[in-house]
Amino acid sequence: MNPCLLIPIYNHPDTIGDVVSGLEPLALPCLVVDDGSDRATRGVLADLEAKHAWVRVERRDRNGGRGAALRTGYLRAAALGHSHAIQLDADGQHATDEVPALIEAARRHPDALVLGAPRFDESAPASRRYGRWISKLWVWIETCSGEIRDPLCGLRAMPLEATLRVLERVPCGDRMDFDPEIAVRLVWSGTPVVNVPTAVRYFEDGVSHFDVWRDNLRMTWLHTRLFLGMLPRSPGLVARRFRGRG
Repeated sequence: MNPCLLIPIYNHPDTIGDVVSGLEPLALPCLVVDDGSDRATRGVLADLEAKHAWVRVERRDRNGGRGAALRTGYLRAAALGHSHAIQLDADGQHATDEVPALIEAARRHPDALVLGAPRFDESAPASRRYGRWISKLWVWIETCSGEIRDPLCGLRAMPLEATLRVLERVPCGDRMDFDPEIAVRLVWSGTPVVNVPTAVRYFEDGVSHFDVWRDNLRMTWLHTRLFLGMLPRSPGLVARRFRGRG
């Protein structure tokens, strides 16, 4: 196993420095994908790359969305010879001291998709909790299982060979719909799932790029497509579930 850290970023100049500093004890290469950020963020990233030899910044000329940035990161990580991308967000929502547990789970299960299963505290808005339950319900239907505990958590360890094989067939969504779609399609492809409990923090002054109307419409269309895609696959998915119990 040869993992790297992967952080997609779009306009988070105030938090990325602390995230990178918190990851330094892991002694792993870190790939930061700048998805067309503003000048302030580009300046911070340039300073981090100059200061830390283990940090590499991959720049996209224009903002393409979270999914587009992650696809860029997976391809670059694989080209650099990495087997796994340990991804987390740039806004500090994921505590960096939770990352070693994901790495250890990926080492024990190198063929698996390792997902963070959030533990929310009182800082989590009720709307986010309800929205996640709706997404979880849809994903459980689409995979005919409860393998994916949380399809939206950005803290995860991606097995790159399996992930890129899926993305060669279907590129998945460009924005916030990417995370649940790639998880479902990996399950469809036969990739096992390991869930690791992880703390997720919300900040009163946190910057979110989730567009309530457009991204919810994207999610609705995504789950419509995945549900329709599940129907012909359902006999095999159900059979695999029962084989796993045997």
